[in-house]
Amino acid sequence: MHLAFAHSHSGPEHVYALNIDGLLDPAIAFFSYREHGELLAVGALKQLEPGHAEIKSMHTAQAARGRGIGRAMLDHLIGLAIERGCTRVSLETGTIPAFAPARALYASAGFHPCGPFGGYAKSPFNIFMTLTMNRTRTPV
Repeated sequence: MHLAFAHSHSGPEHVYALNIDGLLDPAIAFFSYREHGELLAVGALKQLEPGHAEIKSMHTAQAARGRGIGRAMLDHLIGLAIERGCTRVSLETGTIPAFAPARALYASAGFHPCGPFGGYAKSPFNIFMTLTMNRTRTPV
């Protein structure tokens, strides 16, 4: 779902979405949202270092958008990061119009632009965002 979307909208050198092998990494916690067996959303959290995690491979199926499922997945991932003691959650996403709904969702949750992290390289095709929070889940 997410990997196919990323490849259809970005050059292969700019796709950082995880494949199956990447999702099996022990540093990754992967989640899906299903309704009546239908896969509607996925999301993953990668522990980068103590106190810092990354949102990975988050995607909501086109037919499920606008129902709050993406927000629920994002809230779940942020909650997990807080449970793990993180005070910062970051992400990388695309800059082209196809990624505008994702950028809007992240901004509405308190994420703001930041520089590259975790070995990423800045390019015209990606943007980095971060959310700094305290243990009560309040952005700071």
